[in-house]
Amino acid sequence: MNLGFWDILFFLAFFLFVIGISMYKSRHEKTGEDFFLASRGLIWPFIGLSLIAANISTEQFVGMSGQGAGNVGMAVASYEWIAAITLVVIAFFFLPKFLKAGIFTLPEYLEYRYSSGARSLMAIYTMIIYVGVTISAVLYSGALTLNTIFDMDFIFAVWLIGGIAALYTTWGGLKAVAWADLFQGSALILGGLLTLVLGLVAVGGIEAFTEVNHERLHMVLPADHPVIPWTALVIGLWIPNFYYWGLNQYIAQRALAAKTLREGQMGVIFAAGLKLLIPFAIVIPGIISLQLYGNQMETSDAAYPLLIRNLIPQGIRGFIFASISGAVISSLASMLNSASTIFTMDVYKKHVKPAAAPAIEVKVGRITTLVLVAIGCLIAPQLGNPRFQGIFNYIQEFQGFISPGVLAAFIFGLFVKKAPVSAGLTALVASPLIYGILYFAFNDIAFLNRMAITFVLILIFMTILTVVRPLPEPRVMPAREGFDTKPDSKIVGMGLIVIVLTLMLYVIFW
Repeated sequence: MNLGFWDILFFLAFFLFVIGISMYKSRHEKTGEDFFLASRGLIWPFIGLSLIAANISTEQFVGMSGQGAGNVGMAVASYEWIAAITLVVIAFFFLPKFLKAGIFTLPEYLEYRYSSGARSLMAIYTMIIYVGVTISAVLYSGALTLNTIFDMDFIFAVWLIGGIAALYTTWGGLKAVAWADLFQGSALILGGLLTLVLGLVAVGGIEAFTEVNHERLHMVLPADHPVIPWTALVIGLWIPNFYYWGLNQYIAQRALAAKTLREGQMGVIFAAGLKLLIPFAIVIPGIISLQLYGNQMETSDAAYPLLIRNLIPQGIRGFIFASISGAVISSLASMLNSASTIFTMDVYKKHVKPAAAPAIEVKVGRITTLVLVAIGCLIAPQLGNPRFQGIFNYIQEFQGFISPGVLAAFIFGLFVKKAPVSAGLTALVASPLIYGILYFAFNDIAFLNRMAITFVLILIFMTILTVVRPLPEPRVMPAREGFDTKPDSKIVGMGLIVIVLTLMLYVIFW
């Protein structure tokens, strides 16, 4: 696709505006709390749109859309719709505990609940996953999309994406990221829905689309399906969702920066409502692309890029270019900010210089951001190897090594007050070992089922340890003075509405 003068002008104007506003609004960040948690002052629209912008990237536009066009179809929407329910649960059960504790990072919570070793181990896991999987995967999928749609040189695209994200992230930290996400999150949802409308028009309308693709529009697949069997909906799919939305630093950091619990919960519920729209903006366009351009696809990951390349008329391309690029850059900026937060607070300040001045914390965070983006840009070109079986599968598969153990450690620690230190460490150590055995010895088991098996086994081990050697007294968690955790009935009602709407969508697409 060739971009015209007005397309390029719109793209440049959009990003100059976004970067300019985000840097201006975050120009006074001087302490670690300012830089890493936006001075704990985020309100609900920023939290909700920032959660979506941090989450939706080309791993969805390329990977999830590709799964829709591949052998999964509409069932891949379960990642989004189960996420909506997950977010509601997190808003009322996880978020109050985390905000009341006043933590900077999620590994920090594990130190208060279990031990310093548990905190350090989770910090190491998180850094490995960010650098080796998520940051490099977002750079790869973003560059692949720009290369496929706009004929941009792949290596140049990798460094362009990394450079823009690093620019405002190193300048203003989370506040800069949140302001950029306000615009980029809105653009990516509007861009996706615009693509859906143009795609439906191209295939002759909703009725013509459903008639041709009715077999791909089922949410529940057979038990022997290799990617999302119906059994995964019972346990397996909840594990990556709770891990990702509740215990993943680059997502949770927005909620940790909430001005009040009410603002945090409102923002998370707002994001849950927006999640219901995402399959219509990403998965269904992938199925439309298969119908229109299936004979041009070398792999299913090319579905969304082909749709954009062949369908979007001149004049709208600049907006689509900006929305897709913004989706990539938002996710990358969020990951960089959160990875630098974990390194600074859980590694540098914890083990290297505990008495570091606030200005030093910010400096370390900025340097870490630049180092991480450089490493990610060097790794990203290697991810095109066919052995990874598509970028979406690559991300989900490798996060499976740690997500069951992290989720088990948090859930058990939150709700079983006398779980001992050994239980938390066992969960974190056993997770990669058990999942690794299942991955190499039983690779024919769907990875979501492998996650479920790992999670259940870890909970059994933790239960045995707690029965044999319980804590004599529950650990006393830190508490912010005067922090109110009483639920707001209106927000509870909004959460229930989201859950009901989600269940209705499952009934429609059953």
